[in-house]
Amino acid sequence: MTLDDAHPSPAEPRRSSGIDRLEAMRLLGSVSFGRIVFTQHALPTIRPVNHVLVDGDIVIRTHAGAALTSQAQQARDPGVVVAYEADAIDPDTHLGWSVMVTGYAQLVTDPHELVRYQGLLRPWVERTMDYAVRIRPDLVTGLRLVAA
Repeated sequence: MTLDDAHPSPAEPRRSSGIDRLEAMRLLGSVSFGRIVFTQHALPTIRPVNHVLVDGDIVIRTHAGAALTSQAQQARDPGVVVAYEADAIDPDTHLGWSVMVTGYAQLVTDPHELVRYQGLLRPWVERTMDYAVRIRPDLVTGLRLVAA
C-alpha cells in the first residue's frame, strides 16, 4: 500500500481565502479543541488542549507540572508569547478552515475567575487540572479552504 492508497487526494483543487479577525474568533469559539504552541528549552513545543472563549480570550486548563504552567508563573507582564491554532478541516474533502492566534499567556490567579473557568471547561484527560491559562489574542489570522 502506498501513501496515495491510504489517503486518496480529493478530485478537485482547493483555494484558500483569508478570514477576518471577527470571523476567525467566531470560528474558534465554535470548536473546543486546538493546539497551543510555546517554547520549551528554546525549542517550539505543541500540545493539544481543549479551550473555551471567554470575553475574547482563549482559556485552557493545565496542571502543576506542565511546562506552560511553569512559564506562565514566571512570566512578567504581559505574559509568555504563545500561538494557538484550531481548525475544522474535513479529512475526505480537505475543505474547512483554520485559525491561528498569537498572543500572551498568563496564569489566572484570581480565585473567582479560576472557579468560573473550572466550571466552563472540563479537562478531557485524567489528571488534576488546578490551573487555568488565559491567552489574550494579539494577532489573529485564518484561512478557509474551499473548492476552486
